[in-house]
Amino acid sequence: MANKQDTKKGGAKGGKGGAKAGGKSPAKSTPPKTSTKSSTKASAGRSSERKQLLPTEHAGSALAVPAPRLREHYKATVRTRLTKQFGFGNLHEVPTVEKIVINCGVGEAIRNSKVLDVVVDELALITGQRPVRRKAKKSIANFGQREGQEIGASVTLRGPRMWEFLDRLVTVAIPRIRDFRGLNTRAFDGRGNYTMGVKEQMIFPEINYDMVDEIHGMDITFVTTTNKDDQALALLRELGMPFRGEEKPVIVHG
Repeated sequence: MANKQDTKKGGAKGGKGGAKAGGKSPAKSTPPKTSTKSSTKASAGRSSERKQLLPTEHAGSALAVPAPRLREHYKATVRTRLTKQFGFGNLHEVPTVEKIVINCGVGEAIRNSKVLDVVVDELALITGQRPVRRKAKKSIANFGQREGQEIGASVTLRGPRMWEFLDRLVTVAIPRIRDFRGLNTRAFDGRGNYTMGVKEQMIFPEINYDMVDEIHGMDITFVTTTNKDDQALALLRELGMPFRGEEKPVIVHG
């Protein structure tokens, strides 16, 4: 009887020891976690570099937004000059900029839709407003274009954002154009609206060179409240648009 009990106890102990050994053996056979840790560290490093390239909030983001500088210049100086030049009898007859429309067509989006996402993000950085995706109105078999497919983006600026964009375009972006010799004065449509083309988005300081995948251009249209090209030309020239053969007017800052 004692021998049987000893054998039972020994078997139970052996079973427990075997169970413990069996429980520890899978832990030893599992692959090391160094590869996963290294991959997570690498991805974290890339994400941190990406965050450093993205624009951050400036120090005065909590302060009140000041009035657009160019709009104040229009009210103080440009409006008076245009009234004397064209002899307007009413203050509301003086032309002004109603809106600015930025259009960007992306032909590569027909084959790769991710290219359009990058263009939308860049336009949002440039204008400070989320662009609207534009769809094709008809199908073109030679280009592989289908009706309703997203092939571009556009932004319509009004109010303070319009004046701020125009100010940055005139004072910062246009002087950075390579081999710039002035804007063409024949780009008016006969109804007081002016359109200019930009070949590279790199002229805008908001675009970081390290984040650019492809160079693309855009069309910028200035819609004015007048239907006469000579009045629209005088308005844009007084606002600082550097037309060909015209000197840029001096803007006095008070």
